[in-house]
Amino acid sequence: MPAFTTRHLGAVATAFALTVVPAATASAAPDARAGLREVMFVGNNWDGTADVIRSTGDFAGIGRIDVVPDRAERMAEINADPIKWIYFQAIRNGVGEGHDQFVDDMYSTPDGASVVVSRPSFASRPSFADVVSLDLATGDINWRFPVSGYRSDHMAVSPDGTRVAVSASTSNTVHVLDIETGEQVGSFGTGDKPHENIFSRDGRYIWNMSIGEVNTALDAPWLDWTKGDRRITVVDARTYQQVKVVDMRERLDAIGLGDHSDAVRPAVFSPDESKLYFQVSFFNGFFEYDVATDRITRTKTLPKNPATSEDRTTWVNDSRHHGLSMSPDGAKICVAGTMDDYATVVDRGTLRKGPLVAAAKPYWATVSGDGRHCVVSESGADQVTAIDFATGEKSVSVPVGDHPQRVRIGHVAAGWTGPSAG
Repeated sequence: MPAFTTRHLGAVATAFALTVVPAATASAAPDARAGLREVMFVGNNWDGTADVIRSTGDFAGIGRIDVVPDRAERMAEINADPIKWIYFQAIRNGVGEGHDQFVDDMYSTPDGASVVVSRPSFASRPSFADVVSLDLATGDINWRFPVSGYRSDHMAVSPDGTRVAVSASTSNTVHVLDIETGEQVGSFGTGDKPHENIFSRDGRYIWNMSIGEVNTALDAPWLDWTKGDRRITVVDARTYQQVKVVDMRERLDAIGLGDHSDAVRPAVFSPDESKLYFQVSFFNGFFEYDVATDRITRTKTLPKNPATSEDRTTWVNDSRHHGLSMSPDGAKICVAGTMDDYATVVDRGTLRKGPLVAAAKPYWATVSGDGRHCVVSESGADQVTAIDFATGEKSVSVPVGDHPQRVRIGHVAAGWTGPSAG
């Protein structure tokens, strides 16, 4: 593994500083691409569907996609193979909370013709643990890529929309695929259990966060070392060679937080990419990391819900808070307080929190198409809720499918209302 040097850090920080682009504006939203409509895709993990909703305004539903049209075929393959069946049951009864996990993440292709979905259920090839491209007009599968190992996880799409990076969490690998063909164009190794992926705005780098083992009951702070090798891996997005590794254990220890987990969960960059804001396992809050100085500069602790059990083994996948987004102007940070059943908007300058908006196990946070709202998925209420960045107050909630998690901005054809029946 190449050693990380100050030269690497400076190169990455300089590249970020030189690639600032203007934040999205309302005028650039729904009709920015001819013949396409901007939407939000909501992945309903437990029922294997994705709701397509408006990206602004009332966020009303437009259509629904079956992301496992091959479910019967894949389940037959699982049930016919004892090893595959064991892995499938392990994920169902572990991170799946007793349910199948059929959809984790999704992105549409630039032409709005297809949506690419990671399907995480534990099973070996040729079953789930794959990425598929679904034709939005017909609902048919265009291509399928089985990931290495037994689980596909979070994805990221390149700024030009041509490549998608997917974490193969049990093989400590990120696969990078051509979004149109499903062909692998590169891959790279990570720490244990790769999770979040982020492309830099200029497309030159991919940041991957590995979260380690989150399915054991060894959750006491003094047992944190049992969770594995957790780190941020930064690679060149052209060569897929490692250029930087950040071990947050060292950075947390440096500010006296040795009892905090170093498993980086959802994360978001400031508009100029000089700061990274991130959540970690078990923590009700987030951190600010300065890229240039390579240190944690601020900590924000958010309120605990007195109704939330303090038994850390009961928190889903070691999460306490899981979901971050930032307003396009960089002024506000939206936080999904997952196990504390609220979401809140935090002023980035002062770190002052806004109102606590009641939400049932919010699992993700995304910015609306016009940049005015934070949209959180309420996995415990089967709905998504829009919160006004300016006021911190709830604007609207809309129903979706069973256990929504990831929410992503995308595009469909202008008149699309769902796949055709025939």
